[in-house]
Amino acid sequence: MPTVPAAPPQPQAPVVLPAPPPPVATPAAPHDHLVDTAGKVDIALLVPLTGPIAPLGRDLLDAAQLALIELGGDNIVLTPKDTKGSPAGAADAARRAIAEGARLIIGPLTAPEVEAVQPLAQAAGINVMAFSNVTKVAGGNVFVLGFLPQHEAARIAAYAQSTGLDQLAVLAPASDYGQLAADSFRTAGDAAGARVEPVELYAAGMGDLHAVIKHLADNGKFSFTGIFVPEPDPARLRTVADALAAAQIDPTKVRLLGTSQWDAPNLGQDPALAGAWYAAPPAAARAGFEQHFTEAFGHHPKRLATLAYDAVGVAAVLDRTPGNDFSVRALENPSGFAGADGIFRLLPDGTADRGLAVMQVDPSGDMIVSPAPESFSGSGQ
Repeated sequence: MPTVPAAPPQPQAPVVLPAPPPPVATPAAPHDHLVDTAGKVDIALLVPLTGPIAPLGRDLLDAAQLALIELGGDNIVLTPKDTKGSPAGAADAARRAIAEGARLIIGPLTAPEVEAVQPLAQAAGINVMAFSNVTKVAGGNVFVLGFLPQHEAARIAAYAQSTGLDQLAVLAPASDYGQLAADSFRTAGDAAGARVEPVELYAAGMGDLHAVIKHLADNGKFSFTGIFVPEPDPARLRTVADALAAAQIDPTKVRLLGTSQWDAPNLGQDPALAGAWYAAPPAAARAGFEQHFTEAFGHHPKRLATLAYDAVGVAAVLDRTPGNDFSVRALENPSGFAGADGIFRLLPDGTADRGLAVMQVDPSGDMIVSPAPESFSGSGQ
């Protein structure tokens, strides 16, 4: 792990990535072999280019190339390495990247791959910006860029309380994601001065859903004015919302609250979800990226492609900033960066804190009820 120098005075405004110019011709996909990096800064990209998740890996690669074209200078070379979607493949890719002189590793995708790469990168004094959202692999020389339910839960809990919803309940799936989101919501709600109870979990198969909702209603005596439902699957979310409505929990009187997993097409067509609120990165920032990606590569990018674009954007910003490098100190710039999902900053615990908006589900298209902050200074998040 690189030695962290004394932190410089904190700047007051985020380091904003410049507006992308019109896209240029699509670059040829580089081969996974030794790239001539003489006189250049080598940024290694570890993604699955073969195997069952290769389509996602290809979108991550394309997004990284797009960022290099739009944001990078002549000083940076991107050297992709195929992880084959496995820990062993990721470790092999990392060894080759280190041997070739990589200064920064972007990727890999999954938590097991990150665990395989971390000690190799640490021994070589290289930091890692991974695409995972599993916090147990974050920290030290590893930053995870994935969207985290705990930050989204905290944002929606604080906003709900600020609007007067101070009697809140939780109905969450009995999964790692659901439990983490539920715990984070309860902690944030309590800190904001709201009462968060009851908290009910339902099985992944949803077989006991009606019984769980009855228990929720009986325990809450219908006194709650908001229910946090961190269900990541849109189809199951509709089932949960319909079951709540069937239990006489009126969505016009009890506000449903959620996370960025609710950012899905046509969710507002379900009357039980219309008017619900969820926290998510601002869609307007992503729209520009998606347009440029589609024009350059001929298809719509997968959702996680923005992570690769933003990671390369951070490398480009740091490379052209005098006195900066790819150290932990530089990556943890407290003012953060602005990218395809709005502003974000890398925290000392290795996670990515994001400037989140609060959206309202609407049949005619989701709308902003609380905009994302433009900087982390006084953001209230």
